[in-house]
Amino acid sequence: MVMKSKDKVMTPSAHTFFIPVMGIGFTIDTPLKVARYGISSVISLVDDTFIEQMRKYHSEQASEPYEEIGRKVEDHRAKRTTAYLNLVDRLVKKQVEDLQASPFETGSEITRYYELLPESDLKNTYHRMLECEDPVEKENLQEGLRRAAVPGHIDVNIMTKVDRMNYSKGKMLPPEYSDTRSALRGYANSTLRSSIVMSAGLNPPLYSYIAQFEDFFPDSKGRLKKQIVLKVSDFRSAEVQAKFLAKRGLWVSEYRIESGLNCGGHAFAAKGHLMGPILEEFKEKRDELVEQTHGLYMKSLPDHYRSNVSEPHELRLTVAGGIGTSEEHQFLLKYYNVNKAGWGTPFLLVPEVTNVDDEHLRKLAQATEQDVELSAASPLKVPFWNLRTSASEEARKRLIAEGKPGSVCPKGHGAIFEKEFSELPDCIAARKYVMKKVESLEKEDLSKEQRAWIKEDVLAKSCICHDLSGGATIKLGIDPDATPCVCCGPGIVNFNRIASLDEMVGHIYGRLSLLAHSDRPHMFIKEMSLNIEFLKNEIEKFKLELTTNGVKYFQEFRENLLSGIEYYRKTAEKFVETRRAKFLEDLKAQKEALEQLFNSLPLEQLAEATG
Repeated sequence: MVMKSKDKVMTPSAHTFFIPVMGIGFTIDTPLKVARYGISSVISLVDDTFIEQMRKYHSEQASEPYEEIGRKVEDHRAKRTTAYLNLVDRLVKKQVEDLQASPFETGSEITRYYELLPESDLKNTYHRMLECEDPVEKENLQEGLRRAAVPGHIDVNIMTKVDRMNYSKGKMLPPEYSDTRSALRGYANSTLRSSIVMSAGLNPPLYSYIAQFEDFFPDSKGRLKKQIVLKVSDFRSAEVQAKFLAKRGLWVSEYRIESGLNCGGHAFAAKGHLMGPILEEFKEKRDELVEQTHGLYMKSLPDHYRSNVSEPHELRLTVAGGIGTSEEHQFLLKYYNVNKAGWGTPFLLVPEVTNVDDEHLRKLAQATEQDVELSAASPLKVPFWNLRTSASEEARKRLIAEGKPGSVCPKGHGAIFEKEFSELPDCIAARKYVMKKVESLEKEDLSKEQRAWIKEDVLAKSCICHDLSGGATIKLGIDPDATPCVCCGPGIVNFNRIASLDEMVGHIYGRLSLLAHSDRPHMFIKEMSLNIEFLKNEIEKFKLELTTNGVKYFQEFRENLLSGIEYYRKTAEKFVETRRAKFLEDLKAQKEALEQLFNSLPLEQLAEATG
């Protein structure tokens, strides 16, 4: 059965940046803080218990009626999600109405809306209104500007591979009650006009389930109320996923490319594939992708929807990961024809926008490169950017010292479950599993070095699916005893003070600079160095025989990096002359570091990888 709802079409604002999802709690209510100013942001749908806590908090703050949706309520995960998203939608709509009705005067909401915008046709109209001396024309301009003050999108994110099956009274529930499908259903049944961002790869059952909801199909005017965004690491992944969805009558409206290693949170290293060459391929094949998927889409679209579509829907390209300057921002937009660029980590230092408690704001502002590590903390077994000084890390180390390693695993949303020691699955960050795993290592046929490495990896796991909401629950007084985990990207070290929304937006658009270090490496150089460091660690695991990656993997990784270096050498011609020389110098140093890494290898098996 296809479920219905009615609403208007989405309208884009003039902003050229968005705030991507950060952790579980950092952006859970960011739309309530920035959407009215035309800034889009993304809410995580991982933790429905936390979502319900946030609904209670914001209902009370807005004097809205609140009735708890308890865990015993049938389909509570989806219903909690729908209720929270509807609340956010209502509150943002009220904020926008108030903003549009405010006077054009210093300090007003509508004035702030237009002062935040980048230089654009709309901003020029605003300036023309300010300078206009004819009262009638000025009033007409103001009325037009009020209508043009549209909100940013309230988007949501689902990690497609974090898809736990759920139980009731000891029995497994039907597949549609899994974590991802329940979250999708919660979003699909909401009143939002926005996008759902699918991250972490193809999940066939989840993707097929989208077709159950009418909002993802074109209305009578060919418009999509709810749109699909795919977060992808390369063109091939985008193509495969887009065709899968198109064959089910579903259109992908946006491809969101993120740096594999230069983003906060989980890091998906892609065998040395770098952001620049990936964006170049999208730039060259964008029209081809539209043509291919549109043909499949039109064939698969049910007849009663097909008649509403005469041309392909819009296809957007966005990018995120390590962007730190206005110059980099503009280059991505202009050279690669990107629609918008994502700014995440720097906004952790903007209390108006994200949820970080005071203690961790201070720690983030003081963070050095030694304080931010690509860790094994995530129970998803994916490398995870982690603030070493966070309360979550301090608690993990304290429990190890007390002989009680591991977590009590209160929620289990973001975990890999194993049946290694029992018939019932255990989260690999849970105390029961960790203690048994450490004990079992002593009985395994391992070298001293292998045992030490595996033990460190086991003990590194944290309860991030609970601790990633800690910054919000402390800040809002929901759980003062929380131990927050902070998943900032490595770029946090380039910002060393708390900033306002106006200041950070000004930094993005080049009106001022918040950089703490003038010698900060270009985002492409940083990504290159992170890949080489990651490769170095993979080689160490190879030496210890702790990885299934063989010679072919290292060959491919090296070749991709060398290809990227050559691409960036040519692309540097597009940079301003004052930046070009430093960029090329840094690029040469990265190439030398890569060659030195391989030339120093004592392993005969990898000799051929040096070419």
